[in-house]
This record gives sequence, C-alpha cells and structure tokens, in this order.
Amino acid sequence: MFSVLALWLALAGSPLHATIVAPGAPDSPETGGILRITAENSGGTLDPQISYVHITYQMEAIVYDGLTTFAKTPSKLSSHAIPDLAEALPEPQDGGRTYVFHLRHGIHFSNGKEVTPDDVVASMQRIFKVNSPTAGPYYSHIVGGEACLKDTEHCTLKGGVEADDRAWTVTFHLTHPDAEFFDRLAFQHASILPADTPAHDTGNEAPLGTGPYRIVSYEPNSGLKMERNPYFRQWDAVAQPAGYPDEIHYSFGLDPEAAVTAIENNQYDWMLESVPLDRQAEVGARFSDRVKLIEQLVIYYAALNVNLPPFNDLRVRQALNYALNRKAVVIYNGGPAVSTAACQMLPTGAPGYEPGCAYTKGASPEHPAPEWKEPDLALAKKLVEESGTKGQKVVIVTPGSGGSGAIANEIRATLVDLGYVASVRPITPVIEFSYIQNSDNKVQIGLTGWSADYPSASSFLRTLFSCATFIPHSSNSINASQFCDPKLDALMDRAAEVSLTDQKAGDALWAEASRALMAQAPALPLDQTRRVALTSTRVHGEYDTPIYEAVFSQMKLRRAGDAP
Repeated sequence: MFSVLALWLALAGSPLHATIVAPGAPDSPETGGILRITAENSGGTLDPQISYVHITYQMEAIVYDGLTTFAKTPSKLSSHAIPDLAEALPEPQDGGRTYVFHLRHGIHFSNGKEVTPDDVVASMQRIFKVNSPTAGPYYSHIVGGEACLKDTEHCTLKGGVEADDRAWTVTFHLTHPDAEFFDRLAFQHASILPADTPAHDTGNEAPLGTGPYRIVSYEPNSGLKMERNPYFRQWDAVAQPAGYPDEIHYSFGLDPEAAVTAIENNQYDWMLESVPLDRQAEVGARFSDRVKLIEQLVIYYAALNVNLPPFNDLRVRQALNYALNRKAVVIYNGGPAVSTAACQMLPTGAPGYEPGCAYTKGASPEHPAPEWKEPDLALAKKLVEESGTKGQKVVIVTPGSGGSGAIANEIRATLVDLGYVASVRPITPVIEFSYIQNSDNKVQIGLTGWSADYPSASSFLRTLFSCATFIPHSSNSINASQFCDPKLDALMDRAAEVSLTDQKAGDALWAEASRALMAQAPALPLDQTRRVALTSTRVHGEYDTPIYEAVFSQMKLRRAGDAP
C-alpha cells in the first residue's frame, strides 16, 4: 500500500509524467498516475464470459468490448445499448430475426492482433462452450443455440452467426424477434475475445481484450494490476473512452471499515463496498465534497428454495414475506437516505416497475398496497399454523461480511417468532453466490443481491425466476430459488413479444408478471439501495453510471500541488 503511494508521488512529480502522453491516453493534464482501489475480497475467475459478480464486471468493463455496450459516461437508469465494436446498431431484417453488424476496422486486441469477424463468431460459440451462466437465457435463441446447450463441446451455432471477411460483417439469425437483443450483446458474457482463446474457464488468467486497459497480474488473495493496452485507440468517447490513469491497482483484503479510514487518509482512492452504516455520518460531515450517492438498478433479496421444506409450501413463503420488518432492513443498510424497502423483485426505475406491495399489513397479492407499511405478524403466524411446518429447522446462508449478517439475523429472529428453529451460516463472499445456486448444497434460504445486467424487467424476472435459468446440480444456476412456472414463463414471453412493437403495453405486461411472481413468493425482497461512494482527495471527474456504477478509466487524479 505505502510503496504504491510512494511510486505515485514519484511519477506525479516527474517531468516524464507532465509532458509525455501514453499511446491511447487522453491528451490532458489530468492524464497519468496510479489509481488505487480496494475491496474486501476478489471476484474469483477473470474469464469475462463466466464471471458474474459486480467487482469483475467493473474491472472488465474497461478491458473488454462487445459489438454493443452501455455508455461509460453518465446516463439515465433506463439507457439502452449503443454501438461499440459495431459501427452502428443494424436495422432488423426478416421481421426482427436477422441482424447484420458491420465491424469497425482497425481495432486491436492487447497483443496487436486486429479484431476480425471470425473472432466475433468464435466468441459467440465460446459462450456455450464454457457454459456461461447466461448462455441459456440470453443467447440460446440464436439459431443453433439450443443444440449448443445440449452439446457444448461441439457448438458451432451453424446458421446462427456467420462471418463475412470481405464485407467485414457478422450476421446473426434468431429463432424469434428479441426486443432486448442489443442489450444482451452489450453484457460482458458476450465480450469479443480472440478466436484462439481456450474454450474453458481461464480462471486467474485474463483473456486478451480491446479496451483501454489490460490485466497484467492477478492474485485473488492480494490484488490485481491493470496497465494501458498499448494498442488501444479511442473509437467512441461514450462506448469506450480513453482512460486517464496510467495504471490501476486493485488490492484485496481490507475490510470496509479499514478501507474508509485508508481513503480518508488518501492511502487508497476508492473502495468497492459502500461506506458502512456506522461511518456514513462521519464521512458526510467531514468529507461531503468527496461523497457521492449513486443510483442503482439493484435489489437485495433472500432466495427461498421452493423445492425444500418448509419453503416448498406457498403459505410459508408468504408468511415470511408478511412477517419481515423491512424497516429494520432499511436501517441496517444505511437508513432511508440510501435504502428503500422492497416488496417486489423489480427495482424502482426499471422498465415495467409499478409501485405495489402484496405483503404488508392490510394488503394481499390480490389487493396490494402502494408501498410497504408494517409487518403483519398475526397473519403470518396463521399461515404457518395452517402449513403444519412449525418447529422445522431453517438455515440461512449469507455472505460472511458487510451488513448481510445483521439482516440474516433479522430474518432468523423473524423465523423464530413464527415458530421455526432458525440459524445463520455465513460463507466467504467469494463463493457464497455460487454456493446458494447449486441444488446439491440444499440451501433453504440464501441472501444475495442482483444488479441489472441491463435496464429491463427481464434482467430481473426472467433471469432470476424462469424455468431456463434453473439448472440442477450447477453452480451457474442463477435461479437460486429453483423456481419454475410455465404459466409465468408464458406471460414473460408475451411481455417480451409485445415490447417489440409497443413498449408501453409491454411494460404493463412486465408489471403483471412481477405481481404474478410475488403472488407465489419464491423470494423475500429486502431493499433497494443507493451506493455511498467515498473517494480520496486525488479523484475527480464524472465516473459513475447506472450499469457499471464506477468507470475506473474516467477517474482523474490530481497531482501533487493541484488545487482540489
């Protein structure tokens, strides 16, 4: 930590830093320096087509590109995909089943090789070959996709993705129109990699990318280092802007409390975790000019396993939803300034979101209240009595850090009030998300959170609760509730189809799907939060966006002697 600081000070004061701009860097006096970031834990694999946690999504956003992407400059919560490696968003053909992407010329991977249409085809095939978590829900409607799901090793997507090196195009054929196709291609699992990238999880080795930075070292227990991609040249200032810092160093192992202190003292510049509750008043009072509240499309929730007792009984799932004191959850997560009680799995601001709370006093799935008011413990106890499950054991699995433990204990206390023998099992955050997904682990309740892959209702409802996303015996089964309802799937299919031609009517159907989902209560929505970000005195610039939250390449560093 201190050696990094010393190195930065040395670079900042040198004539070299002041006069020479690295290839692919902005020609600006704010260019240069080492950005120092900290997080309590690493994010596991660096394979962009497999990793599915926010920490890697943020890092990989400035390392990899897709045919499309999301703006890496400030934008609205509802902003959709824009062209990235593609010159433009193509017009749909064949009734929305065919898209011809013209690839930009002159874009290179970080080893100097130019990106070709063949790399795009191979990358789309690789999504299936590596069993990407979103291969089924996001990309199986590419012609040949279903066959690839059944035989990943020999995936060709024959007839589904075709390269034309002379025209410099890639043509996609879909089995049905998809209003969210451009957004799906913008998600990191559709990153374009060199065609010879190994068809397996690359783990601690980062594949080559096209963004302004490349990952040059990674040790999951200690840190990660990025440096400039020497072959990067900015092709679009919004899709993939050139980066200001010369290097980005990510350190793992510092808990959020210590991270706040380190940032206050300018030993680090930014931290992954939100400022802990007990430090928010302090940083707000002392460092208000260094604090940002970042809006997010995010939901924190508890997945209730609908295939294991007692939550295989609808009455129990509804009872827990009625009984939980969400006011306590809001307090644990920072109070009403940064947290809002959630009653459904669509966050405020998402397309299709309509206010409504089925499980609060005086409300029901048939007659939801406008918002959460207070628990209805009497009704909850009545439902539990009717279920005949009172006295059963329940284990709550939670990440073993941050504020999750307090919320898990609030749920435990609620379950005890309802008559269950409940306990909490903390697990290392790095593996907790994968652990609760695997049906072999027989998790009854798993605490987790979900950020939008892209701004849509399906990114929450379909991704987390469709039949296609429950994969038994797999740690890549995003549907941790193991929920599958063909009728709800059909309703979501209809919502997606209607959205193709009538977004307003489509959004109304997504709102209906949200209500139908919560009537079956496969999850316990907790809250939606705004992120409390603290930076060092060195950082400035507009670096936050709804999808990525922080875009590290856009953090500008003041040098010694610069005015704040």
